[in-house]
Amino acid sequence: MSAPSPRPTPRIDMHAHFYGGGLVEALLARSERPCLRERPGGALAMVAMNGEFPFTSDHFDIATGLAQMDAQGLTHRLLTFPGALGLDVLPANEAREMIAGFNDHLAGLRAASGGRIFGLAGLPLADIDAAAQEVRRIRRDLGLPGIILPSDYFNSVAEAKTLAPVLAAANETGCHVMLHPGLKVATAPPAPPADFAQYRTSAVALQAQATQTVLTLILSDIQDLWPRLSFQVVNLGGTIPFIFERMEAIARHRTPDHPFPTERLGNLWYDCASLGPRALEAAVKVLGAERIFLGSDYPIFTDDPFARTLAPADVEPEAKRKIEGGNAFALLERLLA
Repeated sequence: MSAPSPRPTPRIDMHAHFYGGGLVEALLARSERPCLRERPGGALAMVAMNGEFPFTSDHFDIATGLAQMDAQGLTHRLLTFPGALGLDVLPANEAREMIAGFNDHLAGLRAASGGRIFGLAGLPLADIDAAAQEVRRIRRDLGLPGIILPSDYFNSVAEAKTLAPVLAAANETGCHVMLHPGLKVATAPPAPPADFAQYRTSAVALQAQATQTVLTLILSDIQDLWPRLSFQVVNLGGTIPFIFERMEAIARHRTPDHPFPTERLGNLWYDCASLGPRALEAAVKVLGAERIFLGSDYPIFTDDPFARTLAPADVEPEAKRKIEGGNAFALLERLLA
């Protein structure tokens, strides 16, 4: 009898967002950003915290998303509550019911998609106790693998620890936590730059903020306090792969008894959403292929993350298999067991 064929490597997109599950209706009912408004001709536009963009079926129709996955050869996708919109930091009386309904819908997509869709829940962060309770519900009752949190909370250790009840609740059952650009409760979005705003905000500032998130996690005791959490930092951890040697040099010259803990970078997870092969090559050398996920940032970006980023990268075949889906599959199997 011949040996069974090896299971093909899953191709899992670990950074994508979903605006369905009742959010369309909630956003249409709003008059202030974030909201949806109708453009001349009937097309919808999302008025978000950092600008306005066309709102298409890619954002809210799961059938559209599954067809796009098929076209790109993606076997699975991790969808998240759209944290960057700021819906999770609205007053609790506005956010609680809306977010709970979204999370219910997101949990149902796994069965509706034949197991291809997984999801990270949103939380009503203006009520920290309700947010902690929602973490317990989505893990114990809904079976979702984790949550998405605004990374503005991770610009410092003190800010991150204001989420202690949420992190403790997530730690109780083990939880995957994506740290994604987003506002804290009761904070306004920063004023846009005077020029070249799309590049200064959506690239330079975003990457710097992701770097701050990494520093908070690896320099603090957060991972020791809540060891059952797996943290995912978006966009390959920002500028970390390019400046870690400078941070090592700073420590070597200013605090030689306390070297920069480069090895702790390997405690986190990272995705390559919206970045390219050269960035991925640098990240593999610094972070390790076993800590990196494929990611697209769909529907904000619609590029094929495998064809555009992973396939052309000068990375060993085994490393590519891990990034393509092996890492994500192993993590999700544990979280969903």
